[in-house]
Amino acid sequence: MNAFKKHTGLVAPLARANVDTDQIIPKQFLKRIERTGFGEFLFYDWRYVADGQPDTSFVLNQPRYQGASILVTGKNFGCGSSREHAPWALGEFGFRVIIAPSFADIFATNCLKNGMLPIALPAAQVGQIMDRAQRNEGYEVTVDLERKTVEDASGLSLSFVIGEFQRYCLLEGFDDIGLTLRHEEAIRAYEQDLQNFS
Repeated sequence: MNAFKKHTGLVAPLARANVDTDQIIPKQFLKRIERTGFGEFLFYDWRYVADGQPDTSFVLNQPRYQGASILVTGKNFGCGSSREHAPWALGEFGFRVIIAPSFADIFATNCLKNGMLPIALPAAQVGQIMDRAQRNEGYEVTVDLERKTVEDASGLSLSFVIGEFQRYCLLEGFDDIGLTLRHEEAIRAYEQDLQNFS
């Protein structure tokens, strides 16, 4: 997966709590075994009205938030079923960072394993970012994983907490397979020993 060190991006505010994975990527679109092809269906039931036309009132359909790569949202984001398709859809749509007061544990783990950074901040700090994104068109923040900070050009500077192992994997671009392949030579030697033994 792609390494994550520092990212500056446009912020899209999704002012909803308890967003479950079936809203992030509805079940009728879970027909692929690849990790691609899900972005176009992200938040499908909110992005489109009954006749398939875009709902212009939904935040991600508004021109000012096109190209956003940082989503700021409400508590308990990613609750519900444990489908890994949810971070796949968010990532393919263009998001690299999600900021919320809290996340469902499995969803947060799936994000980290797919190169996306979920940042949990106190509700008041999330509210600050949400308010600035709603009031200021083109509002961006910079997320620095090495320093564990979220900053903007107007003096906002916040610190976040992340496990050191998860931080290491993101900084180095290691998913579970990448971590295993660091020991490729030892694995080959072990397999050779097994063949020799048999």
